[in-house]
Amino acid sequence: MIKLFPHKIKDAAVAVPGSKSYTHRILIAAGLADGACRIENGLRSEDTLLTLKALGQMGIRIDEHNNTFLVHGKAGVLAESREPVFLGNSGTSMRLLAALAALGQGTYRLTGTARMQQRPIQDLITGLRQIGVKIHSVHADGCPPVDVVGGPVGGGRVRLNCSKSSQYLSALLLMAPYTTAGIEISVTEGPVSRPYIDMTVAVMERLGVAVERSGYRQFSVRGGQFYRAGTYGVEPDASQAGYFWAAAAITGASVKVKGILQESRQGDVRFTRLLQEMGCKITADSDGIGVRGGTLNAIETDMADMPDLVPTLAVVAAFAQGTTVIRNVAHLKVKESDRLAAVVTELARMNISAKATDRDLMVTGGTPRGATIETYNDHRIAMSFALAGLKIPGMIIRNETCVEKSFPEFWQVLEQLYQK
Repeated sequence: MIKLFPHKIKDAAVAVPGSKSYTHRILIAAGLADGACRIENGLRSEDTLLTLKALGQMGIRIDEHNNTFLVHGKAGVLAESREPVFLGNSGTSMRLLAALAALGQGTYRLTGTARMQQRPIQDLITGLRQIGVKIHSVHADGCPPVDVVGGPVGGGRVRLNCSKSSQYLSALLLMAPYTTAGIEISVTEGPVSRPYIDMTVAVMERLGVAVERSGYRQFSVRGGQFYRAGTYGVEPDASQAGYFWAAAAITGASVKVKGILQESRQGDVRFTRLLQEMGCKITADSDGIGVRGGTLNAIETDMADMPDLVPTLAVVAAFAQGTTVIRNVAHLKVKESDRLAAVVTELARMNISAKATDRDLMVTGGTPRGATIETYNDHRIAMSFALAGLKIPGMIIRNETCVEKSFPEFWQVLEQLYQK
């Protein structure tokens, strides 16, 4: 555990690592590419290393140096893996690689932690079966482990339910160029987390694959295309930037996150707009986006497209006047933890009233007090609640190493805010 102490927070400019979401996607596309891809500023974290290792089991060689990956693409030819592919509690790895495995050889078993084996994947299974992929949930419960039989995939039309996760759509899109006839996808419900779909399409287009779409309902990718070899950069992670913007909001300091630009396709860049509504001042420069804290007031907002920052906004709301209402976030129940239940429980330890319905979260600001926070082995709970320790004494974060899932240097970067 780690104990946090309030400090005078200095105005600061910090750097956060490369985007986890982009890193997963570009590693997978590069693994399918028609030659070597150099990936610069890629995130090296627990989750992305699980994707990297899984690609290795499928015959893709990846050389690492610092935050640069050299991925030796094999033009869609994947090797058989006789050993199970262990993906920890990385939902992104599980869903994207389940579709990728359909292009391989032999039977792949994709498995993970006990929590992973409670997280839904049935809608992706249903979608893949519609184009002839042999895939099933080992325990017949719609959750991992899953067995996927690799082989040529003809393609075709898919009706896909994305009400629980946009990653089902991203998975089908990423593998679609390597089908014979391509894939046409009609989204029947959702999708939630729409900006992550934009990220997937952006990665595909950067690597030379054409995607046709009509909003978020219809997508078409021609078969017989290839991802192009080349050098590609990964922009800083807007989800991780959100912690430092939130730190400014809570403490009244000014914090800039370097390298994040407003035109980013990462939906979490819009988190700054919510902080502005709450009373903060936002500055967008050519080298990053800054937030200066102010008197905080409650807001009502829809965060269906920003699920990763819901716990962060909830902690900020604990310091605001009034009740903040966060709409359409039911999909947080099936993340690394049940994040709605976790936020309500841990805010209660801080003497803050919060409640969750089937779809929404409400937080009433007050006078937070120090508490020992259970993280549920969830990196986003740990990092979000750590921010309260910048302002109030007595905050202790259990299992602080769980941040290694997405942001191994979080505690060191957080320390850069302290006035020396």
